[in-house]
Amino acid sequence: MGDLYVWLISFFILIALLILIVYQLMCLADLEFDYINPYDSSARVNRVILPEFITQGLLCVFFFLSGHWVMSLLCGPYLYYNVQLYARKQHLVDVTEIFNMLHKEKKQRLFKLFYLIIQLFLCIFWYCDREKLCLLLQKNHVSNDMIYCDTNYLPLCNMLQDDPNCTRRS
Repeated sequence: MGDLYVWLISFFILIALLILIVYQLMCLADLEFDYINPYDSSARVNRVILPEFITQGLLCVFFFLSGHWVMSLLCGPYLYYNVQLYARKQHLVDVTEIFNMLHKEKKQRLFKLFYLIIQLFLCIFWYCDREKLCLLLQKNHVSNDMIYCDTNYLPLCNMLQDDPNCTRRS
């Protein structure tokens, strides 16, 4: 049951990150089509950049602490990129250069968007595959000594070990 909560928390954090990136893209698109002025656009984008960076860092740490090493490693490159942008002080959009950098800024956020969508699909399928495996193993009465259990599947193996329907095969 705890794994369900981990999945739900990570799912909603990923959705929040997607919303922040889409908001930034909408602000840049509005600027491109002259719906808002450069000052307002850069102020709106700059307002959500640090929350995006912090949320991404929390997601990576959350995956690491919950024992989902693969998902934590997949968060690594995105987190490293954000840290490098922040360290070089290139994370904020400059009002005076926003029109010159508009194409680059949009491309950067589109890349982040696609990266997060891939992570979201991996997160969804990671949980669905785990549930299917659990149901399949319980249906076939397979014991935990007949399956390979890595650290991500230890709760599943412990659950099956305590399951009275599971029989040990030699």
